[in-house]
Amino acid sequence: MLVLGAGLAGLSAARDLVAAGTDAVVLEARGRVGGRVEQLRFDDGRPVQLGGEVVGEVHTAYLQLVDELGLTLEPSYVLVPGDTTYDLFEGVARGDDYPFRTGAERADYERVERLWAGLVGTVDPDDPWSHPDASRLDRASIGAWLRSVDALPSTIRRLDVAALALADGSIERTSFLAELRKAAAVGDRTFYSYELWESMQVAEGSAEVAERMAAELGDRVRLEAEVTRVDVAAAGCRVRLASGEEVRAEAIMCALPVGVAARVEINGVDADRLLSLRRQRHAVAAKVVAIYGRSVWEDVGANGLSEGEHLLGSTWPQRDGVLSALVPPERFGYLLALTESDRDDAVRDELGRIYGPAAREPSAIHHRLWGIDPYTRGYVTQWWPGDVLRVGPLHGTHAPPFYVCGSDQWVAGYLEGAVRTGRAAASAALGARAG
Repeated sequence: MLVLGAGLAGLSAARDLVAAGTDAVVLEARGRVGGRVEQLRFDDGRPVQLGGEVVGEVHTAYLQLVDELGLTLEPSYVLVPGDTTYDLFEGVARGDDYPFRTGAERADYERVERLWAGLVGTVDPDDPWSHPDASRLDRASIGAWLRSVDALPSTIRRLDVAALALADGSIERTSFLAELRKAAAVGDRTFYSYELWESMQVAEGSAEVAERMAAELGDRVRLEAEVTRVDVAAAGCRVRLASGEEVRAEAIMCALPVGVAARVEINGVDADRLLSLRRQRHAVAAKVVAIYGRSVWEDVGANGLSEGEHLLGSTWPQRDGVLSALVPPERFGYLLALTESDRDDAVRDELGRIYGPAAREPSAIHHRLWGIDPYTRGYVTQWWPGDVLRVGPLHGTHAPPFYVCGSDQWVAGYLEGAVRTGRAAASAALGARAG
């Protein structure tokens, strides 16, 4: 079997296939494994995460894989002491929670969250299309729903700030049904529980998960092997590489990000299934990492966590002296319009405003512009209003000898989605062979 892509999905699928005795080869366009999971080590040995970092207790497939690989879990930033920072247009505020101006505003937010929780329970995360109001809920944005229940402007603003902190798009551009499905998948009855979703990290660095799987697979992983064409047939499949080389196999496992897969010529797959795969969208976002000799945000009593309305949607501490940030889709164009040196200056200005003068002087700044990376084409899947029905029930399903997996194929977490669907796709392929 040929596995396309050496991110967490492709590697976890290939690992299970090889363990079961299947001859699998992984084709990866980059010169490294990991996809959107990437790290380097600082001079003193600290792992610096340039890609995906954190998981939560609900990410059971990922946690099981980490255990199998002999890696160590530790608490993430969720337990770091200090105040959270809110970088709002009217100024910087710090505290335990979002700075609502009045008790009435806070009460309205809590009222709307209770309404939300009641609706979450009505959605089957495995089959949201079966919901009796699926079409109406999907066409509506989260913002439209908030206005329909008379949410105060303060509630709407607070939820948009929170959504952009995750860099998954504004509440005005997110399907209400998709967000309900996301919460239902893990039983989250709040708008977003950081404890559920983001409370743990791999002590050795999340990219070590990919590195250890690749080490197990050895020379079965081919780097700098960019796929340009796929021909699928029961009698045998063919893959054409950018180099002109042609590789043959009995089956194909497509673990490419959907934005990348959409640019690959794929023949022999049912048109409706291919259309479903290509109708998914990626949030066009970026990640920024700033490295300091110490945790300078502590100078102002901050914990390194922030949500904001300026360039950086959020920040969080990876570990001592290392700060991550996300630039959401609505602000990505501004980042791209800057030269590389101006980009660094803009980040310094942001961090200085949020955390004080010492934060303006990181020893290094790293940018990962996922939105324009040709081998990524985006961040997490962004479900616009109407997209759940546009993609339809063929989402994430297989058509042997063509299988799909990836973070895009499951709603509740990019690292978890990759591992969960990678292992499930391998299981489906093994079952088809046995049958």
